Amino acid sequence: MTITEKNSVILFIDIQEKLVQMLKKDKITKKTYILSEMANLLDIEKIFTEQYPKGLGSTIASISKKETDIVFEKTAFNALETEGLYEKIKEKENIFICGIETHICVYQTTKALLEKGFNVFVIKDACASRETDEFKAGIKLMEKLGATIMTTEIVLFEFLKTSKHPQFKQVQALIK
Repeated sequence: MTITEKNSVILFIDIQEKLVQMLKKDKITKKTYILSEMANLLDIEKIFTEQYPKGLGSTIASISKKETDIVFEKTAFNALETEGLYEKIKEKENIFICGIETHICVYQTTKALLEKGFNVFVIKDACASRETDEFKAGIKLMEKLGATIMTTEIVLFEFLKTSKHPQFKQVQALIK
């Protein structure tokens, strides 16, 4: 399996104002910012979902967005049930996924993506749940289903592949 900027997408699940506020530890803000900036630098497509934004707010402002980024509003926990989302990603091979809550929306979306035959990479340190046990169970279930569990830094260097990459210094600066 080859991972490139063109055959991959990063799917940010429900990283919204009220959901982030409910978390006990908020490392997700930093990690998703790094992933978003890396995607901007390397021109990797990004897609955002927002679960019932009227009640839960918009995607947090600190995540860097480009005009070309797409935001899907949803009510289903499985983001693939959102009209237009599957059509937007169906040509991609690799889906990198992060977000809130790990054991609900991230898990259900990952399960559906795997069933559709995608290579799914769950970015563990850019996922969160309100409760630690729920988070751990969600990660364990996704891994058991066949998702590859990664961290933000693993993802960064997977895309860079070499220190000779033209964006190496800018991407490396995100984690210093």
